[in-house]
Amino acid sequence: MSTLSTPTGLHPVAHRPVSARVSSILGHAADAEAALKAFLERWSIPALRVALGAVFVAFGVLKFVPGASPLEPLVQATWGVLTFGIVGGQLAMVLTAVIETVAGLALISGVFARFGLVMLAVAFVGILSPIVFFTGDLVTTAGPTLLGQYVAKNVVLIAAALVIASRALHGPKSAR
Repeated sequence: MSTLSTPTGLHPVAHRPVSARVSSILGHAADAEAALKAFLERWSIPALRVALGAVFVAFGVLKFVPGASPLEPLVQATWGVLTFGIVGGQLAMVLTAVIETVAGLALISGVFARFGLVMLAVAFVGILSPIVFFTGDLVTTAGPTLLGQYVAKNVVLIAAALVIASRALHGPKSAR
């Protein structure tokens, strides 16, 4: 007889009732879920902050290169409307590039995340302005244009910024 066997020849686990084995499996699953939850609570918002920062750095840097951004005409037109024609052309592109790149780098660093969020708020005004000023370029009777879809996806970026702000901003402690 093996040292792992009982006198009946069966492994001791086989003698445990099915409900005990299910409870054990569920207990392990609950422990794994709790560990995953703790991991996500610790790392999901920092990961979102870095990812959002990287998106803004990538698109911001692109705007430094004349002709590289497919949004160049829209950016220039939006700045023209928002500044009553004072800012336009390549200056509009450079200003947008600076705002987006600085905001992205601030978010990535984590140290300047609150400053980055303020910069994003400024950027989002410009990013969403075409919805009001250039609706016809964003939506046709057939549905949203490619440009319109590009602008619409910013809703997700705004939601991401709000989640990051919920962690980054300081304020009075709420009573619980």
